[in-house]
Amino acid sequence: MKGSSMLVRPSCAVIASLLIICTCVAVKGEAPWKCRIIDGTSRGADGVKLADVNRDGLMDIATGWEEEGLTRVYLNPGPAQAKEEWPFVMTGQTPSVEDAVFVDLDQDGAVDVVSCCEGGSQSVFVQWAPKSKDDYLLESKWRSQIIPVSKAMTRWMFCIEMQVDRHGGVDLVAGSKEPNGRIGWFEVPDDARDLKTYKWHTISPAGWIMSLRTVDADGDGDLDILTSDRKGRMRGCRWLENPGIGAAQKKIWPNHFLGCRDKEVMFLTVADIDEDGLQDVLVAVKSSKGSEIVILRRLDTRGRSWKEYVIAYPEKTGTAKAVVVGDINGDGEQDIVFSCENAKAPKSGLMWLSRREGVFDGHWQAHDISGPKGIKYDRMELLDVDKDGDLDILTCEERERGKGLGLFWYENPHDRTGRDPVRQ
Repeated sequence: MKGSSMLVRPSCAVIASLLIICTCVAVKGEAPWKCRIIDGTSRGADGVKLADVNRDGLMDIATGWEEEGLTRVYLNPGPAQAKEEWPFVMTGQTPSVEDAVFVDLDQDGAVDVVSCCEGGSQSVFVQWAPKSKDDYLLESKWRSQIIPVSKAMTRWMFCIEMQVDRHGGVDLVAGSKEPNGRIGWFEVPDDARDLKTYKWHTISPAGWIMSLRTVDADGDGDLDILTSDRKGRMRGCRWLENPGIGAAQKKIWPNHFLGCRDKEVMFLTVADIDEDGLQDVLVAVKSSKGSEIVILRRLDTRGRSWKEYVIAYPEKTGTAKAVVVGDINGDGEQDIVFSCENAKAPKSGLMWLSRREGVFDGHWQAHDISGPKGIKYDRMELLDVDKDGDLDILTCEERERGKGLGLFWYENPHDRTGRDPVRQ
């Protein structure tokens, strides 16, 4: 039963302490993957979000360029042209942008963009897409507006779409960082274009939100919110329990910690890493022992019981930033890809991990992807960009100057058989 006492304190979920520290050894002599630049013409690329906005079966990209103060959309040109720069449009000026995400907010079939901004802006922008698909790359056809209630409230970090109140179209769940850090949702009215009538509802305090995901954490049929909170008294990986339809949704939601309360958590991902039918959580963290990947193994269907497993970052890498899971070498097993910041040469900023034994009881091997190129990588997406049957890695880099980085993808060198042609 969802009692009121849960609304004012963290739940006492069963969180086992560190169980196994997995070792990670780098494989020497591997060549970096080929880097394919999508756009290196601006500064401060900060994140990649995907959607098929023109319904051609190819995933397109939304990216905010923080230092340039703008948001761009990139249309996937298809595998034959994907190794060249992609066509793009600037959807609007977005000062200090931290995140840009695709949302068809007014449900007119044209996919809009929502940008979250911190710094002096401290606003959430909606960039309305042109209604005609043929005009999507025309900057003059886009219209950018601030959600009034968001202005000067807090330093906005991330936003996701979610149908919260089951009324009208989609709503927007957003998270921020101090001062006034919080997680909450914008109640979108029937007329989504009437931005002045949007209402904000805080559902949790926050220190520095790094990730927001919608999941049915407790298996009750509605969507909850999974987050990684980097700083403050609520730091760690946790999920917010949807209290169900009604007035309770506009108040503080029950909070449940998964783990990592003593660590600085960065970006997380959700994956059934041990293939036991339960979705686990993996997160890149900074701890007193250095940078690590923590696997939060889910032990029950209600999201109350978890165990922590740690994989230490290998030597000669930067500090923890993000993690994703997928079969990188085509051998049928789940691998881990991680990214770094503070990866000044000769350190590597992007690597992937393979295993020869079980997920929790074996040695992981680290394989280089980026080499010394890049300093501050961000969150990643795994996508077969060139349609050759393996997973490539889409990401961006914020800090390297004059080297043509920015928004790009790394071409997976493995073929469909799982062999690595670089090492043949």
